[in-house]
Amino acid sequence: MKTKRKIFPIKIAASLFLALSLIITAYAADTLVPVGHTAGIRLHLSGAVIVDVSELPGNPAMKAGLSAGDVIKKIDGREINSNEEVRDAVKNSGGKTLSLEYEREGKLCKTEITPIKGEDGEYMLGVVIRSSIAGIGTVTYYDPESKTYGALGHAITESDTNVIVPVGDGALMKSAVSDVKKGEKGCPGELCGEYDMSVSFADIEKNSDCGIFGHVSDGDAFRGMKEYPTAKKSEVRKGKAKILANIGGDEVKEYEVEITNIYLDGEKTKNMLIHVTDKELLEKTGGIVRGMSGSPIIQNGKLIGAVTHVLVNDPTRGYGIFIENMLSEQKAG
Repeated sequence: MKTKRKIFPIKIAASLFLALSLIITAYAADTLVPVGHTAGIRLHLSGAVIVDVSELPGNPAMKAGLSAGDVIKKIDGREINSNEEVRDAVKNSGGKTLSLEYEREGKLCKTEITPIKGEDGEYMLGVVIRSSIAGIGTVTYYDPESKTYGALGHAITESDTNVIVPVGDGALMKSAVSDVKKGEKGCPGELCGEYDMSVSFADIEKNSDCGIFGHVSDGDAFRGMKEYPTAKKSEVRKGKAKILANIGGDEVKEYEVEITNIYLDGEKTKNMLIHVTDKELLEKTGGIVRGMSGSPIIQNGKLIGAVTHVLVNDPTRGYGIFIENMLSEQKAG
């Protein structure tokens, strides 16, 4: 992400120092637009994630050493980008042994696998796979200068295996919140959204521990929104703050929260403990619910971070990530 920090060199000549020039550098604070609006998320994976491996005797996947969370990348040298491509390769194998490349915990591995016939007479590998994900989340910030954004504040993971899914291609769609399932102790709530899968305003280029990132193709989506300076983690304080959230229709509102703990050396995405104190938000959602991940946190007139997680046993509390961590992750490429 291009920084907005501006450098102004000023040269001062001084004859007493034999025309030695001093360069004074001034910095303007980085600014971003805190968004707080939900977006529909469509993500096609780079490969096919194995969600489950059958434990039936003779299962080809078990014999080949595959397990849930592995990402199938190639079959017989052909790149895999969808469930259909896996099914076609297996169906056309005629039962012959296939070479298979897969990713496990970031490492590329190879194996061979021999499909067997299932009860329906079709060849199979004995796995359940997934190659795309759709849902709703919240956009944290937009940078008008670089036309980039950051959202969620945490990774998109495969729900059954908790593996961070590799990005093939993806997009964000404009959305509106149609319903809210209120959170209760032991049962997290969620936002339900409506969005048009065929109309996008941004792409998804990176899915990481600290969120999803990409470029915005339709800047009008954020027209008229106020820019705020960003805060370093050392500037974040315990005490009152606000979050921007979209919990109904197309409206983004401010809600009061309190930062009760700060973890400077904690996990990447759990840097602040947040307590929701806003009566309206508590009444409508019970606190923090799924879909609010990415909601920007404002303190003392600065963008300091984003909501990331809810405490399952207390939905009025949750975690937040420092904006500094999100920006560092985005700049890492």
